[in-house]
Amino acid sequence: MRIPHDIETEIYFLTPAEGGRRSPAFDDYRPQFYYDGRDWDARHIYPDVKQANPGDTVRAFLGFLSPAEHIGKIYPDMMFEIREGTRTVGRGRVIRIIELEESATRFN
Repeated sequence: MRIPHDIETEIYFLTPAEGGRRSPAFDDYRPQFYYDGRDWDARHIYPDVKQANPGDTVRAFLGFLSPAEHIGKIYPDMMFEIREGTRTVGRGRVIRIIELEESATRFN
């Protein structure tokens, strides 16, 4: 199944020295998208690179597992964290909203 392009983001992946991952992330990576004090599941697609290495800043499309929960809460230039459990492994900002409303309608 195609991963929805709910939002377009720019993500910086922390290095191991900064507490980040030791290995690269690939398409369909499923960490938590953290904002507003809460973790949400989101699948990643990296359209410009084959892998996102620690220390890289990459463009990513994110598809939420619960898209309806984010309508009206996510906006361009919003900052967020990428987490694995309670560990922050990346930081990013929303570039634009793309298919979020369509996804929310389709999955509800």
